[in-house]
Amino acid sequence: SVSHLFETVAETYGRSGMGVLLTGMGRDGADGLKRIRDAGGITIAQDEQTSIIFGMPREAIRLGAAEFVLALDHIPQAILSLTSRRPGGV
Repeated sequence: SVSHLFETVAETYGRSGMGVLLTGMGRDGADGLKRIRDAGGITIAQDEQTSIIFGMPREAIRLGAAEFVLALDHIPQAILSLTSRRPGGV
């Protein structure tokens, strides 16, 4: 599951980690994304307008796990911009 992946990212990379949660059903990924954010990493969730199914991003936003909530087509540029601002990248 993506939650397990995100938890591993948080534990392994801490503030250098990043998680992006895209459209999907249920709440998978929300807790793991929160772990990345709590560790100081960058977290992004897809917005409702561009999600086919807003379940997973909604849960992440509800938990306060998503630092940024963006339209799908804005996510790639945000990743580039956010990672270039950190010393040594993400």
